[in-house]
Amino acid sequence: MSRLINILCVGDVVGSAGCEFLRRALPDFKKENNIDVCIVNGENSAVGNGMLPASCGHIFTSGADFITGGNHSLKRREIYEYLDRADNVIRPANYGDGVWGGGFGIIDKGAYRVGVINLMGRVWLDGFENPFDTALKCIAKLKEETNIILVDFHAESTSEKKALGYFLDGRVSAVFGTHTHVQTSDAQILPGSTGYITDLGMTGPEESVLGVKKEIIIEKFRKGFTTMFETAETACFMQGCIFTVDTDSGKATAARAVTVR
Repeated sequence: MSRLINILCVGDVVGSAGCEFLRRALPDFKKENNIDVCIVNGENSAVGNGMLPASCGHIFTSGADFITGGNHSLKRREIYEYLDRADNVIRPANYGDGVWGGGFGIIDKGAYRVGVINLMGRVWLDGFENPFDTALKCIAKLKEETNIILVDFHAESTSEKKALGYFLDGRVSAVFGTHTHVQTSDAQILPGSTGYITDLGMTGPEESVLGVKKEIIIEKFRKGFTTMFETAETACFMQGCIFTVDTDSGKATAARAVTVR
């Protein structure tokens, strides 16, 4: 029987500070907002960025059902075998052949199943296969099992994200952008009933530049060289978007950006 479910997608978790705030904020937020499924981008969850088995474990015990990645998914060698074993942690599907892990997966809730696809953009990010073509291949496989499909598009360019959103409109339940760590104000339902937001934002130190101490990034732009990044030590927030989806049709009926401080 068809029902409406609330799917919370959480923006990039940054370092130990982001992980700790997720632990404090997520459980109560899920209860208060009747969240049925939670997807979290964890590609920056390890100290120094990347993912580790321990940081993924922390995200899961905080209340996530599924973890997506991005351009730092394979930065830490310790994650390679973990990605091969885990069916609830994915990296971008358009990395190409011969890479650890998978690019899409299924969240099985018994009464319904939710497909999740992870893709990388190619504008200012080199070395990835065409995300538009890869998306269609992943969707075809997931459609054999479910009508509910969400896409995490980890990309720099807002235009590339918007283009993929319209390209997949009517084909998937929702497309949400990650990577820039800055939440956009365009949560919406596209004409074909696909939920969309250009970027979820981030989970980590709010007074920062993408989670890093602002002084370090200011010096980078002023002087043209980079020193080692350090996570800011300011108060944290959690950002994301709630998509309400019909389990029978897979169509989105609402999209709401959220910020928890």
